[in-house]
Order: sequence, then structure tokens, then C-alpha cells
Amino acid sequence: MSHQTAPSLGSGDQATGQRPPATQALEQKNARKAVVAASIGNGLEWFDLIVYGTFAVTISKLFFPTSNEAASLLLTFASFGVSFIMRPLGGIIIGRYADKAGRKAGMLVSILVMFVGTLLIVVAPTAAAIGVTASILVLVARLLQGFATGGEFGTATAYLIEYAPNRKAFYGSWQVATQGAGILLAGIFGFVLNSYLSTQSLESWGWRLPFIFALAIGPVGWYIRSKMEETPEFLATEKSTSPLRETFIGNGGRLWAIVGVVSLGSVGVYIALFMPTYAIVNLGMPKSVAFLSTLIFGVVMSLGSPFIGMLADKVGPARVMTWAAAGTIVVGIPAFMLLIAAPALPTMVVVELVLSVLATSYFAPLPAIMSSMFPARIRSTGLSLGYNIGVTVFGGFAPFILTWLIGTTGSLLVPGFYLVSIAVLAAVSLTIARRVYRQA
Repeated sequence: MSHQTAPSLGSGDQATGQRPPATQALEQKNARKAVVAASIGNGLEWFDLIVYGTFAVTISKLFFPTSNEAASLLLTFASFGVSFIMRPLGGIIIGRYADKAGRKAGMLVSILVMFVGTLLIVVAPTAAAIGVTASILVLVARLLQGFATGGEFGTATAYLIEYAPNRKAFYGSWQVATQGAGILLAGIFGFVLNSYLSTQSLESWGWRLPFIFALAIGPVGWYIRSKMEETPEFLATEKSTSPLRETFIGNGGRLWAIVGVVSLGSVGVYIALFMPTYAIVNLGMPKSVAFLSTLIFGVVMSLGSPFIGMLADKVGPARVMTWAAAGTIVVGIPAFMLLIAAPALPTMVVVELVLSVLATSYFAPLPAIMSSMFPARIRSTGLSLGYNIGVTVFGGFAPFILTWLIGTTGSLLVPGFYLVSIAVLAAVSLTIARRVYRQA
């Protein structure tokens, strides 16, 4: 069993100056290639996830029709949440496989399964054509996508961090930047299609276009990954005979600390995913204006993450994340109070900008702190489990929980209270990571 002390994230810069320039140049080249290979699948899988949430109102009518619009929307978000039950399973199976067969092998499996899930959504007939079978097809597709995504983040992050010669937080932040790019693309599709297509065209064929786009990109990502080499750190590491057992028993404290740390990163993203539905259904805002919130979030996360990563390399990932959690606790509820009081475009832009900056500041350093918590021999398993348990418990059912709570309580401030409560949990978990596990 491994009780290895977490490595220092700041030690790479000192070691860099002791290596020949040619070696440094080769390492940096390999790290840049690793960014592309790891991030293309990650961005694609998040694009698929966010698109489903972005078009939740349309999908609910086509695949989960009921006489009650709120019930139909709840069923759609339930299918979104159910897919997250598969994420820990995907993390266990693909993460364990990646700790035994290699990071590259795990990444190839995850992107292939995601391709199959997306294909099912693209070709699925609606409930009007085949009845309840349409709902089952979408559910199966979401389960496959959940399984694939469960193995993607941990395995791809391990691959990326292990190839990074130094500046771990900067290179790891590209995982978050490409998630932001996926959110941005989903927002562009949502904004354009809802602005320029009639409701009939959107429900007939328009909603399928972003999934067709993702389907076309999938083989490109698989090809790029198939041409990459395995990480030198994995090849040099003694393989664990039981990564899952070693993660739970030998490193259980680290695992549960990471679950808590992941909570706010997950909820911050899924609050953004929920915002278009919240703005349209609860605040009565036009669809085109509501989808701007997704665009803003995508721009901030995709462009801001590398800069946050650079800051985290200088002052420490845990410190940057603690600042972001504190900021969320302070502004979470007032931000939603402002939006409810003035549900218009200027208010939406201000609120989404503030929440996006805080979410990005918290999420961008997350891959670095997670990877430093586990030794290489169980890194994919540890990352996959910690990340997916946190995402499933706190983020996966967030849209469903928020929709239900708003309907039950009648309070439109529910998202703000939920966000702040998770930020408190994350701040406590970060304190444990810093004081018990010596994370900077």
C-alpha cells in the first residue's frame, strides 16, 4: 500500500534550470502535445454534456412529454443526473485500467464509449415516433456518456500532469480551459439555433446539430490519442496490483478530502449549465438572452484558466482555490438577489461574469492539487474516483435538485443558497488538504 507524501508543486522550476536546454525543449514539446491529446477528448465530452443541459427544454418536449411542463423538465434533468451514477463506475473501471495498461489506453477507451453514446442521441427517434422507447434510448445514451466521462477526467489529467516537466498547475489548467471551450461552443449553438430557427425547425432537426458536430470530432480525437506515446512517469512506476483497494485503504483520507474539494468545482459549472433553464422558465427571460450566460461562462473559463494556472504555480493551487471559495460565499446569494430583482440582459451579464470568474479561479488549479494528492501507481484510479464521486454527489443532480426545490419552496434564491453551502464545504475540505496533506 502507498502512503507516499504528496510531491511539491513548486519544485519543478528549480529542477528545470539544472537540465540541458535541449532536454527542456523536448519536455516542453511533449507537454504541449499532451495538452492537445488529453484536452480534445475532455473538451468534446464536456461539450456533449453541456449541450444536453443547454437544450433541456427542447429535449424534454421531444423525449419526455407529459401534460405537465415542469414534470417533463424534471424527467429530462433526472436523465441527466442518472448518467452521473455511471461516472464512479466508469472511473473505477477505466481508471483502474489506466493504472495497469497505461494512460493512453484508458483515454482511447473513454473517447470511444463517448462516441457511441453521442451516436445514439443523434439517431434516436422522438417519443412521437416510437413512444417510450425514445426515452429509453436517450437514457442509455446518457449512461454511456456518463461512463465515458467517469474515466476521462482522471485518466487524461494524470496523462497531462505526468508529461508536464514543471508548471503543473498551468498545464493542468488546460483541462479546465477545454471544458470552458466546450461550454462556449455549446452556448454558441444554443444562442444561434434559438435565435435564428423557428420553434418547429428547432424541435424537428435543429437540436441535433451540436450532437452531429460532436460526432464528427470524436474520430479526430481518437486518432490524435492513438499516435501519442505513454508517459515516462507511468512507464517508470512500479504498477499496483490492486489500484482500487490501495486507493480506498491506503489513501482513503486523501480520497475523501478530494471529494470535498471537487464539490465547488462541480457545482460552479452546473450552476452555469442550469442558468439558461433558470432564466427562461423561472425569470421569463428570452431564450437568446438566457443563452448568453452560457457564452459568458465559456469565454471566461476557456480564456482565464491558463492565467489562473500560472498564478497557482506561483502562490499555490490550494491558496488560489481558497480565495475563490471565500469569494463565492460572500457574493453567491446577493448575485441571485440582483438577478431576480432585475431580470434583464445587463444584470445577467454582470452576475454571470462574477460567478464565472469565481468558478474559473476555483476550478483551474483543481487538476494540479488532485494529481499531487496521489502517487503515480494509483493516480488515475484516485483522480477518477475522487473527481467522479464529488461530481456525482454535488453536481450531477444539481439541475434536478434546484428545479425541484424552486418548485417546492417557491423561492428563486435556491441556486444561491445551494452554491454558498457547497462553497463552505469546499473551504473546509481545502483546509484539510492544506493542513493535513501539506498542499500549498
